Amino acid sequence: MTKGGPAHRAYSVVVFVILASLDNVAIGLVPPLYGSIGADLDVSEAHIALATTVMFLLSAMAAIGWAYAGDRTDRKPVLIAGTVIWVAGTAWSGLAGNYPSFLLSQVLAAIGLGGVASVSFAVVSDLISPRRRGLAMSFWGLSQGVGTLAGTLVGGLLGAQDWRRPFLVAAAAGVIATAAYLFTYDVPRGDSQPELSGVTYDERIHRDDLPKILARRTNVWLILQGLSAQVAFGSLVWLPVLFRARAEDQGYSTPTAIVVGSVFATLFQLGGALSILGGLAGDRLQRRTPRGRALVAAVGILAAVPFYVVLYFVPFRIDVPDGAGTGAVVRAVLADVWTDPSVGLSLATAVLALALTSANSPNWFALIADVNPPEHRGTVYSLGNLCNGVGRAGGNVLVGVAFRGLSGAFPPPLNYAVGLAAFQFFFIPTGIMYWLASRTVARDMADTHAALASYADHETATPAPRP
Repeated sequence: MTKGGPAHRAYSVVVFVILASLDNVAIGLVPPLYGSIGADLDVSEAHIALATTVMFLLSAMAAIGWAYAGDRTDRKPVLIAGTVIWVAGTAWSGLAGNYPSFLLSQVLAAIGLGGVASVSFAVVSDLISPRRRGLAMSFWGLSQGVGTLAGTLVGGLLGAQDWRRPFLVAAAAGVIATAAYLFTYDVPRGDSQPELSGVTYDERIHRDDLPKILARRTNVWLILQGLSAQVAFGSLVWLPVLFRARAEDQGYSTPTAIVVGSVFATLFQLGGALSILGGLAGDRLQRRTPRGRALVAAVGILAAVPFYVVLYFVPFRIDVPDGAGTGAVVRAVLADVWTDPSVGLSLATAVLALALTSANSPNWFALIADVNPPEHRGTVYSLGNLCNGVGRAGGNVLVGVAFRGLSGAFPPPLNYAVGLAAFQFFFIPTGIMYWLASRTVARDMADTHAALASYADHETATPAPRP
């Protein structure tokens, strides 16, 4: 494998995608184990949920510091340090003997996790040419979603008998990924930028660069859109509750209804895998107009709203064996998809809605890389990620309050349907902000490309110092 050759670069992208997936695996481990961890550590589930909330917010805040360090210095040691810290924190979580120890271990893991995605994003953006950024970033975003689902699955399956096991397995996987990372291509900043071909780009972020970052109006819209988008996305974690309530309303026992809700919620989120199409569409339209990626994201987000609303109210009949084992219930749910038109229609509506909104992720990643010089990308990503974290936390809290308020006017499952439908309208300001970004992106891209070209011209015109 030639150093820096196509195979080495492809290997490096795969390793970075796996790293981004693993950090989401670590985040997804705890929720399925709230009861088991709480019982073993002699605290309530609320105490364990608090550790998860702290982890989400702290990792988003820590990402800013990590991203700045990565944009300022050599990124490889920064990324290795972040990975080692989250691996240590995750292993400590699996060995914790009391709640304070567990909470501190989660804090340590969160600090390390903040460095993985933000620094990796900056590196991947330098590995992928602008023409293919949408496609590459769709795999990047998809890996994070798959990682969260995998963490939930690993936590539930491996932790059924021993809640500590998933943490130790995830930590071991992190060690292996770190070893694989040591052999990745140490990509130079700006390596994929056509303007910098044949030029050594040695610019670094500085403390006074924040006004420059915010002066690019596209950055402002890309950062702020996460506040409203993630309120809507955050509400989707209640999908299992909605479908559980529907099953209970049709007379199923609570244990069976819980399985039904989990399976339907998982099936209905499969549309997120179609983010690849959103990335391809963004790449294709971007070749015709600089507004391409932002317009694809805006149309996708806005067009999904009516499909989400229909999804929550379309009636369907559940036909599963009440009281049967988990495997039998899962098989029955999958059979319903093919044999009951109402269930199939609901699944198709959900997949379409998720596919449309998934155009957001790859084009958001690619737009950040398009309008910012290499030394700013990690920091801009981390600022957007902080808004995403605040929006998602807010969505989780607000939707719970809304359900309780609506329960007086609407009985379950109608209160859940009304609440979830209402929260999808938070996508509208997100779509508007992408449209506003489409109006400024051409100017910001042109300014960035001109600055990079000017740097390259200066470097090639300046004679090398004599030895």
